[in-house]
Amino acid sequence: FTQRKETIKRVSLLTCLFSFILLFGAAGLVVFIHLQDPEEIVHQAPKWPSGSLPSSENMPSKLQSIDRRQSSTVFMKDYQEKGEETNSMKLHKRRRRFVIKKSPILISMNSSTLNLPTLKSDDRNSKWKSLYQIQSKRKQIMKETCSKYKSNNRRIITPYHVSRIFVEDKYRVLYCEVPKAGCSNWKRVLMVLNGLASSTKDIQHNTVHYGNYLKRLDGFDRKGIYHRLNTYTKMLFIREPFEKLVSAFRDKFEHPNNYYHPVFGKAIISRYRVNATKEALRTGSGVKFKEFIQYLLDVHRPVGMDIHWDHVNRLCSPCLIDYDFVGKFESMEEDANFFLHLIGAPQNLTFPKFKDRHSNEERTTTKITQQYFAQLSPSQRQQSYDFYYMDYLMFNYSKPFEDLY
Repeated sequence: FTQRKETIKRVSLLTCLFSFILLFGAAGLVVFIHLQDPEEIVHQAPKWPSGSLPSSENMPSKLQSIDRRQSSTVFMKDYQEKGEETNSMKLHKRRRRFVIKKSPILISMNSSTLNLPTLKSDDRNSKWKSLYQIQSKRKQIMKETCSKYKSNNRRIITPYHVSRIFVEDKYRVLYCEVPKAGCSNWKRVLMVLNGLASSTKDIQHNTVHYGNYLKRLDGFDRKGIYHRLNTYTKMLFIREPFEKLVSAFRDKFEHPNNYYHPVFGKAIISRYRVNATKEALRTGSGVKFKEFIQYLLDVHRPVGMDIHWDHVNRLCSPCLIDYDFVGKFESMEEDANFFLHLIGAPQNLTFPKFKDRHSNEERTTTKITQQYFAQLSPSQRQQSYDFYYMDYLMFNYSKPFEDLY
């Protein structure tokens, strides 16, 4: 009887111990999920089937030679501006996945070992001096905003955080792509710096976005990413958030587009338009700006976010990656040519002025932006401002309307 009692006690003890281990493991899992950075969970872009490369009739000779060495099938990482160029492509369902495919890189916030290149002695009394001071001020505001609103001083860099960064190894430049802020022309400049073309005028739109000639930082291994983050000049160009949003809307929804209309347009019209016609539901064409804003502000969007209207804070992670140069679309020519001067680019290389798409259409200006936002209620304007609040604050843009708080 005594032995039986001891056996029962041992079994009870083991059962309690096993239950404790299970509870401890479950609690640990809950804590781990809670602490995950939401930026590390990404809406994966729809994967596109292979398609033919852009026409190479007007392509520079060096690009043609690279073209022939590549496979005739291209995996297009960019899903932007599919438009009329992608008639033969079929849409795939969007899906979500974790992007931590490689070992994460532990790096302190704003820990770059590189500073903005120092002005030469003959530049210190010229116009470059004031531009240099403007850069210092922009970086200071960005750092102060990050320190105030981002509590973590040490965070993990994953391939997602650097997936929008393009690499130019010859002049040691990292460029974070912000759509609708001169990104097409910046890619042209990087291709010229890399020796892929002699002039930015020689490079067609399809070559820029679908040619796959520029390397992305997430394509390197852990050591390669870390080395470039710490030794290359890192830069990004941004644009007033409302103006950038209206520019994206005009480009994607007011022109024929075989990607944005069926993927975003159909979902937006179906969700937000009362008594929508069968034709509108079938094509997804004719999305109104007010409907687009309803989609943008909806926490349960019928279709995910897109890089053309996502926050710069998410696209480029400026609180995690210490950018050496912050340019603005509003002063593009001056800022861009100052940057090229600082990195020692060829003197005959200047930032192109031409409009990449819809060249006969007026650029999106402050006046045009206000006309679009006048279609919204004061509440919708306020919510839109709140949506982009961190971008307004971090890059020191003024409130676009007086009634905003």
